[in-house]
Amino acid sequence: MAFAVLLCTQVAHAQAELQLKTELQKKMGSNAKVRSVVPAPVNGLYEVLVGNDVFYTDSTGKYLIQGEIIELATGKNITEQRQADLNRIKWADLSTANAIKNVRGNGSRQLAVFSDPNCGYCKRLEKSLQQLDNVTIYTYLIPILSPDSAQKSKQIWCSADPYKAYIDWMINGIAPSGKSDCNTPLDKNMVFAKSYGITGTPTLFFTDGSRFPGAVQITDIEKKFSTLK
Repeated sequence: MAFAVLLCTQVAHAQAELQLKTELQKKMGSNAKVRSVVPAPVNGLYEVLVGNDVFYTDSTGKYLIQGEIIELATGKNITEQRQADLNRIKWADLSTANAIKNVRGNGSRQLAVFSDPNCGYCKRLEKSLQQLDNVTIYTYLIPILSPDSAQKSKQIWCSADPYKAYIDWMINGIAPSGKSDCNTPLDKNMVFAKSYGITGTPTLFFTDGSRFPGAVQITDIEKKFSTLK
């Protein structure tokens, strides 16, 4: 009897969440994809996942709340942790054959970087990354800014030494030249980026799947590496 009551309650909750999701999707329109609606840690609130972004709503779907839930007893930012989990990938899903590989020192620490050759923040990050040692960096070219980004990406990949061509451009300002008609992984990289919600460059990934967007400070990268030991 107790099991039947529990099952009925779970079904009722699932139906209510589905109804709320449908109502929110109707109000937000086709430009926003509501992926899920589930109870939030706070009574009366529901977590709304739109794309990879976390919002909250009331039980009627009248309000959409943008903000963070912080547990006062521990100081834990629940929203931030949830966002980090949503942005996490499986390191094994990365195809290293589609990246420009650079090994320094013993190469024991691994980092993946999604970069556009015309991205100013990517150039700033690349200068910072030169300070890292004992690291293997996989650079995935995703030309998202302009047709010229695609041209430069092709020329970099098709060069005799892709890493040198990449660094020459990103740090020394020496534009890539030469052929651009070889087989490149650019389309595969773009598909991967789209499927994982990588909409800006640079975007970094660590072996635990965590994502750091933007031109991250070298101190933050070293700090992250220290937690992976």
